Amino acid sequence: MNTSKKPKKTIGRALPMPTQERYILLDALRGFALLGIAIANFPEFGLYTFMDKSHVMAMPSADVDIVVRFLECYFVDGKFYTIFSVLFGIGFAIILEHALARGVNGYHIFYRRMLLLLLMGLFHLFFIWSGDILALYALLGMLLPVFRNMSNRSLLITAIGLLILPVFIDGCVEAFNLQPSRWFQDKMWEYCGMYGITHENYASWLQQQTTYTGMLQFLVQGAFERMTEFIDGNRYFKVLGLFLIGYYIGRNRLYAKTKNMAHRLNRVVLCSLFLGIPLSVFYSWSCMENHLWGQTVHSMLYTFSVFPMGFAYIALFTILCNHFSDSVIFRLLSFPGRMALSNYICQSLWGILLFYGVGLGLGTQVGLCYILVITLAVYAIEMFFSQLWLHYLRYGLLEWIWRMLTYGKWLGIRK
Repeated sequence: MNTSKKPKKTIGRALPMPTQERYILLDALRGFALLGIAIANFPEFGLYTFMDKSHVMAMPSADVDIVVRFLECYFVDGKFYTIFSVLFGIGFAIILEHALARGVNGYHIFYRRMLLLLLMGLFHLFFIWSGDILALYALLGMLLPVFRNMSNRSLLITAIGLLILPVFIDGCVEAFNLQPSRWFQDKMWEYCGMYGITHENYASWLQQQTTYTGMLQFLVQGAFERMTEFIDGNRYFKVLGLFLIGYYIGRNRLYAKTKNMAHRLNRVVLCSLFLGIPLSVFYSWSCMENHLWGQTVHSMLYTFSVFPMGFAYIALFTILCNHFSDSVIFRLLSFPGRMALSNYICQSLWGILLFYGVGLGLGTQVGLCYILVITLAVYAIEMFFSQLWLHYLRYGLLEWIWRMLTYGKWLGIRK
């Protein structure tokens, strides 16, 4: 009698964690990841990433920009996407286990939630920003039930194998001169030719277009460019591997046991930094010099520097949060983290408003150091707005819509 009533009581709610401190940990870590994601993405919004070397070096802030670029490669590039992916894996585990606990329709709920995330990602990709990651997350999230019955050991071995696999793939691609993304590259330049986008105006196109139609033309070819990035970067293997690590953490509820895991967390920090700190120097150098040792070496440096640094960030953040859970810093980070989906999309809207021709048109006009300052200001605004929003409402706007469409019922948003 009692068990049949429990599913009705949990409709639309996340799987509960033992104490409020655990909410702070995951939400604050997610907010921290959002900050890093913004720092990594805004050079693309600012079109700095697309500019050729002569244009970059001609900017007044060129000398400072070189230092900022190296520091971003060292401390940011790939590390926060690692955190974000692990957190998504944890979230998917909570969603899946919660859905399955409801009974025979558990998988339907999970796949409906992933399908809705996919639709949001595709809309983001084709109509807002070509750098979307949500669509890939949704597609790979749909694979998680396949791994549900794996033992913990097998799950971790599979995850590690997926993270290392791109090194061997890049080795084969380089050795045999393969072009796995050739079709998408051809399609990209085919659409560029249709709209008049060339190598010469590629970096400045979005800054010069003052109508959404011109921006949309760039987004069409940008979707094919994004597929090229996923294939050439073996992103699907990396993301799935990180998802499985997050899934392992989520299904074992390790996020709720961190205060009893101090020794293991310290070991993760020490081992990860032992690899990550020295190798990140060479990885950053490789990024700055356009993979001067070849794609295979670059891929190897990525695997053994970026992932360890990302894991070290997670473990170190958890240690600090356990010791200073009442700190205002973690509570402030938790607000944007509680509405991460809404803030992630809003970062794209901020990028359009500030840097594209349909907005203020700052793209290609400011150096990387100024883009970093703008990024920090945008995140500060998001943090303040998130705190204000959640003071009165339960969910972020997109999180609320996502929940309602998942469960097919109206959910109150006001507290």
